Amino acid sequence: MKYFPLALLAFMLLNTGCQSPDKKSTEPTQKATLPENNGDFIQKISPDNGITFKHSIGDHHMDNLVETVGGGAVFLDYDQDGYLDLYMSNGSYTEGLSEGEHSGEEHTNQLFRNKQDGTFEDVTKKAGVGDTGYGMGMTVGDINNDGYPEIYITNYGPNVLYLNNGNGTFTDISEKAGVAGNECSVGAVWFDYDNDGLLDLYVGNYINYDPEYGYFYEPDGFPGPMAYDGQIDALYHNLGDNKFENVTEAMGIINPDGRAMGIGAADFDGDGWVDIFVANDHMVNNIYHNLEGKGFVDHGTMTGMAFNQAGEATISMSVDFADYNGDGLIDVFMSDDTYCSLYQNQGGGVFRDMAYPSGISMAAAQHVGWSSSFIDYDNDGYVDLFKANGELKHLYGQEDQIFKNLDGEKFVDISVELGAYFQEENVGRGACFGDYDNDGDLDGYVVNLDDQGSFLRNNRGNENNWITFHLVGTESNRDAIGALVKISAANREQVGVRRSTTGYLSQNDHRMHFGLGSAEELDFVEIRWPSGKIQRLENLEANQILTITEE
Repeated sequence: MKYFPLALLAFMLLNTGCQSPDKKSTEPTQKATLPENNGDFIQKISPDNGITFKHSIGDHHMDNLVETVGGGAVFLDYDQDGYLDLYMSNGSYTEGLSEGEHSGEEHTNQLFRNKQDGTFEDVTKKAGVGDTGYGMGMTVGDINNDGYPEIYITNYGPNVLYLNNGNGTFTDISEKAGVAGNECSVGAVWFDYDNDGLLDLYVGNYINYDPEYGYFYEPDGFPGPMAYDGQIDALYHNLGDNKFENVTEAMGIINPDGRAMGIGAADFDGDGWVDIFVANDHMVNNIYHNLEGKGFVDHGTMTGMAFNQAGEATISMSVDFADYNGDGLIDVFMSDDTYCSLYQNQGGGVFRDMAYPSGISMAAAQHVGWSSSFIDYDNDGYVDLFKANGELKHLYGQEDQIFKNLDGEKFVDISVELGAYFQEENVGRGACFGDYDNDGDLDGYVVNLDDQGSFLRNNRGNENNWITFHLVGTESNRDAIGALVKISAANREQVGVRRSTTGYLSQNDHRMHFGLGSAEELDFVEIRWPSGKIQRLENLEANQILTITEE
C-alpha cells in the first residue's frame, strides 16, 4: 500500500493527454461546435457530429437468421490522443447468404476519428480497417502491450485481427496470428485467463447456417436457431509475438450444442481469476469457472445463471458486470427477448435472479433486449442500466430504455423523462458508452439494424461529480483487463471491474468511470491488479481523468 503525493498525481494526470474540466462544468475540454444542447438529458446528435455510419444487412430484404444478428460498435482511442474514437461493424453482400442480386453498393466497417471539438471524421480508408466481410461483433485490446489497441472483428466467415501500427494505420494479421477461424462468429472478448500479462481471446460461435434448409413457421419468415447445429466456441492463448494457439479442447471449453451470442469475462467469484459468461440463443448459458489458469469447468447450473428466473433457457443476447447494490460483489445482467435477468451475487459463487423484484422484468418484457450495459448516466454513484431494443426477425422498431438505479434496491424505467430520443423506434442491436468529449459524463452510440445509428450525447450527467481512471498495467496486461477497483467517497464504497467486451457485440470506453454524486473528493481508490498486486491512492480530488500505472 503506497501513498501518492498530490504532485505525483498531477504529473500522472498531465500524462493522460486530457485536461479535467472545472467542477460541475457542462462544457467539454474543447468546446463542441455541433449541435446545440436542446435541453434533453440524453440527446441524439448524429449525423450532425460527422457520424454518418449506416448499418446494412447486405441485401434488400431480411431473409435469414444470420442477417438478424446485426452489428456492434466500440469506443477506443486508437491513436492515443486522449479522445475516444468510434468503430462499427457492418454487414455486406455475401455469396451463399444474401439472396437476390448484388446492388453493387459496397458496405464496410467504419472508423471515425474524434477531432476533439465534438465532431468526427471518417478515417476508414486511411487507417486500413474497412473490412468487407459480413461483420458481427468486435472487441478491442492491446495484445502486445505496446500501448496501442488492436481490433478483433467477428464475421460470418473468417474473422479479422487488425494490428495497430502505432501511426494511425492497421495491418490485417488474422492468418499469421492464427485467429481467423471460418465459423459464424458473433461475440468475442479479450481477457488474460492465466494472468501471464498477455491478453487471450475467447470467440463465441453461433450456428452452422444451411441456406438450403427451408422448414419453418410461416409467420417467422425463415427458420430459427434450433433448425441449425450449433458451433463450438474457440479459446486462443496468446503466445507472444502476435501469435495465438487454439487451446479450446485442452482448456475444457466444450459446448457442441451452444449457439453463442454475447460473451463477457469478469472475476465474478472474487478468486483473482477471470471467468467467462457465454449467453446462448435458446440454450442454457455457459459459465466457465477459471481453474487458476489451468482450465475451465462449466458452473452454469451451480451458479444459478444457466437459466432465467423461471428456470428456462431463453434467447440470451448480452451480458455485463457491475456491483449494482453496493455490497462489494460483482453482479451480472443478461438481456434476452423477454424478462431479462439480473443475477445478484450472493457470495460463494451463487447468484439469484432479481430481475422481477428489482422492477426490471415487467418493463423489459415489453421489448426484445439486445445490448445492455451498466452505466451511471447521472453520476449519482449508483450504476444504472441501458438496454437497446428491437424486433427479432422483422425490421420493426422499439424504444430503447434506461433503468435508473434507486439506491441499489430497485430499478425504474425513466427513459421518456430523459429526452425525445427514447420515443423513437429503432431496431437496436449493439451499443457502446464512453465519455467522448471528456466532460465527465457517459455518452453512447447504438447500432440500428439496417439503418442509421444513433449517437447519444449526455448533456447533464456532469451536474454531479465524477472520476475516471485510465489504468496501465506493467506486470499485468497493459489494458489492466480483469482489474478490480474499489473507491470510497463520502463514506460510501463502490466497486468496478475492468472488462473488455460490454453489452452485445460492443465495447465501452476502456477507462473506468465512477459517479460521485455530491462528493468532491475520494478518500481512497484501491486497485487489485490481475497480477495480484494491491495499489492504493488516497485523498483524490473529484472531476478528473487520472492515469494510474501499476507499481
